[in-house]
Amino acid sequence: MRKPALVLTLAAFTLTAIGHVAAMSSPSAHASGAAYTVLQMNLCLSGEADCYGRTAYPSVVEEATTQVMKQAPSAVTITEACSADAAEIARRTGYRLRFAAVSYRGAPIPCVDPGGRGVFGLAVLAKDTITSSHGRAFAIQTRGEQRRWLCATTVRNVTICTAHLSTRDSTGQRVANDGECRELHDVLARRQRGGATVFGGDMNRQRTCAPATMSTNRDSAATQSAGIQHIYSSMPLDRSSLRVAAATYTDHDFLFAASNLEPTVG
Repeated sequence: MRKPALVLTLAAFTLTAIGHVAAMSSPSAHASGAAYTVLQMNLCLSGEADCYGRTAYPSVVEEATTQVMKQAPSAVTITEACSADAAEIARRTGYRLRFAAVSYRGAPIPCVDPGGRGVFGLAVLAKDTITSSHGRAFAIQTRGEQRRWLCATTVRNVTICTAHLSTRDSTGQRVANDGECRELHDVLARRQRGGATVFGGDMNRQRTCAPATMSTNRDSAATQSAGIQHIYSSMPLDRSSLRVAAATYTDHDFLFAASNLEPTVG
C-alpha cells in the first residue's frame, strides 16, 4: 500500500542498533545441504501511516510472532518495524536481532499510539549468532521518510540484508527508488563476494534490484500490493518453496522462500 511520508518535526538523526538478543534456546547447526529459509514481513508499526489502523496493535505483533514460529525460517527481514516490537518478537521466538532506525528531517522517528515502542526502522532476525552488522542511508533521498539498508552476518558466514525503498508516487520518488535500487544492487554484489547472501525487503517496485548472480522471488501471489516484496539469494532458490501467507493485521502479506543449499558451519 502506498503511504504518505510520516509528518514529524524532529531535529537530529541517530542510528539505533539493537545487538544480540538472547535466544530462548541455542539453535543447532543444520545438516549440510539443508534449506536456508527467509521470511519477509512489512508490519506497518510506526503508528503514523494510513495502514496502522488495521494493525489492531498489538495483534500485528502477535500475528508476526506466530508466523515466525510457524515457518521457523533461518532468517527474518522486517520493514516498517519498531525497535521494541522487533525485540519482543526476537525474545519470544529465540532469534538474534539487529535493528537500524530510519529518520525524518534528521531525527529518529518515535513509534506512537501507543508510545514506548522505541523508534521506527528495519530489522533482521537470525536463528544463528550474529557476528557483525552494518547499515547506511541510501545516497539519494526524498524529503520524506529516510530510506536505508541493513545487513547482518552470522557465524555461518551468511549475510542477511533488508531495505525499504521509496514509493513511486511521483517523478522525484521514482528517481529516488531507481537510485536506491542501483545502490542496493552494488551493496549485495559486494556482500556476496564475501559469502552466501540473502535479502528480503519491500521494494515498492516489480523489477528486481538483485545482481545477476542472485535469484529473485516476489510476492506476486499476494492479495495485497502484489509483487513489491522481494527475496533474493546468492544460493539457488527452491522455486517450489515460494509461498505467500495472508496477513490480517498489516497491508502486505508474508513472503517465504528457501534456497536449495545451506552453507555448512565453517
